[in-house]
Amino acid sequence: MILYPAIDILEGKAVRLARGDFEERTVYDADPLDAARRWVQAGARVLHVVDLDGARSGSPVNLDQVERIAREVEVPVQLGGGLRSVAAVREAVRAGVTRVVLGTAAYTDIDFLDDVIAEHGDRVVVSVDARDGRLASAGWLEQTEIPAEQVFERLGRRGVHSFVYSNIDRDGMLSGPDLDEVRRVAGAVRGRFLYSGGVASVADLGALAGLRQVNLAGVIVGKALYEGRFTIAEAQTALAGSGRAQEASDAL
Repeated sequence: MILYPAIDILEGKAVRLARGDFEERTVYDADPLDAARRWVQAGARVLHVVDLDGARSGSPVNLDQVERIAREVEVPVQLGGGLRSVAAVREAVRAGVTRVVLGTAAYTDIDFLDDVIAEHGDRVVVSVDARDGRLASAGWLEQTEIPAEQVFERLGRRGVHSFVYSNIDRDGMLSGPDLDEVRRVAGAVRGRFLYSGGVASVADLGALAGLRQVNLAGVIVGKALYEGRFTIAEAQTALAGSGRAQEASDAL
């Protein structure tokens, strides 16, 4: 399993939200590139970047910041937030990202999803973000009654094989992951997924690795890293306990 340090960009700054609430933000770096450099210098092998302004508005806003990060660090960068058109995805790829993370448009625009997969193949990841196990969309601002498991099934039939699953209720709360939920998600995903939500300690990472779910390829961590709960090296050691670090790296 691989650690994905998160860099969420809002109004040009690296921030963390609490439960996806744009009013409940904490600014950690005035320049997101500082966060990117810090994580990579500490040993991060990949970065997960989210354009929160883009997620809220429906189109990318911070691609200049993303391009700076992709140019300056020597690790893969995956980007989500506001990628709801083929043109937006192309702009993200031109900015230097290795993978694009789709959200709302992947569920609502069938032609868009088909076109992006046809053009970018394995570079496409779809984020399934849920409150109480049910899909939230439009930058987490709109709640549906669709069970997450149903979303995985539908997207799998459309050719999606890589996912991010985010537990919004736990995001930014340092409350620990819901291990039973992770097991359910692993059972529903036909492909590989990254988990995000609530990780607060090395023990949390060890517990996720200890689930030994072969399709859980990595964990996205934000607030716990920013607040020094553990280091990149400590996190990677805990996740390597799954015995699948290299396999996950090759896949994602």
